[in-house]
Amino acid sequence: MKITAIEAIPFAIPYRKPVRFASGEVHVAEHVLVRVHTDDGVVGVAEAPPRPYTYGETQGGIVAVINTIFAPAVVGLTLLEREIVTERLRRTIGNPTAKSALDMAIWDALGRTLDLRVVDMLGGFTDQMRVSHMLGFDDPAAMVDDAQRMVDTYGITTFKVKVGRRPVGLDTAVVRALRDRFGDRIELYVDGNRGWTASESARAMKDMSDLGLLFAEELCPADDVLGRRWLVEQLDVPFIADESVPTPADVTRESLSGSMTALSIKTARTGFTTSRRVHHLAEGLGLEVVMGNQIDGQVGTACSLAFGAAFASTSRHAGELS
Repeated sequence: MKITAIEAIPFAIPYRKPVRFASGEVHVAEHVLVRVHTDDGVVGVAEAPPRPYTYGETQGGIVAVINTIFAPAVVGLTLLEREIVTERLRRTIGNPTAKSALDMAIWDALGRTLDLRVVDMLGGFTDQMRVSHMLGFDDPAAMVDDAQRMVDTYGITTFKVKVGRRPVGLDTAVVRALRDRFGDRIELYVDGNRGWTASESARAMKDMSDLGLLFAEELCPADDVLGRRWLVEQLDVPFIADESVPTPADVTRESLSGSMTALSIKTARTGFTTSRRVHHLAEGLGLEVVMGNQIDGQVGTACSLAFGAAFASTSRHAGELS
């Protein structure tokens, strides 16, 4: 079970439709496939999706940090020495998706070696999850049509609607159009990717107060400390922290400061090892949890599903797996 080599392989897959949201837009999945090889001939795989506008990583940067820093620190360890791996990776600041992909590839290699599913090694709570589909910026008719296609083709009935444009009515009109079309047959929540101010967020949520939203996510920046706390205090739906809480320490800080009441766990950002820490922390703090998505490909989505299905709290709500 000794790690003998690590590969970081860049690839690019164009999206059929660009995904647009407040903090950026993505036309091509320029990701990195990470492979961990062992002396038993086992190969574990995972996917790193760089998001320079969120975490500062690029495809080339992920390849470079894995090849020049992480691989030399990890090769020679066994698959069971995951805490040593975590500690060695922690010496390098940032690079969350590079670290996470390496961590998950090691878990995958261990599961293949032991002939066990990673979902079972993590917790094995269930073998299925409902799916949430993300609706990126477009006009109301196009976004309703996209939702209708997902309902008709895949039976998906939970949608995360990207918001954060100005004026706020551009986005509240979309959410209202979705509710008007589908009524109570679908679940809706909104994600601002920090695009609005606290006052704009409050106005938008008031406009949508009759639409039965599940959650509101990252409507305004976390570094607007007083504004964010003021916003969360007046909401009657859980407020999800996502990109503002990339580490367990961030989760603790934002929760205790009253700036969040729910949490998005993204295995692309915290792997399996740190995601477990975040999950247990959320349980202790009484935070609701959803499984988020970094617009991952199939490998990354499989990782999100494996973690989400492993625990009761992470499988309770539809995961962003589409």
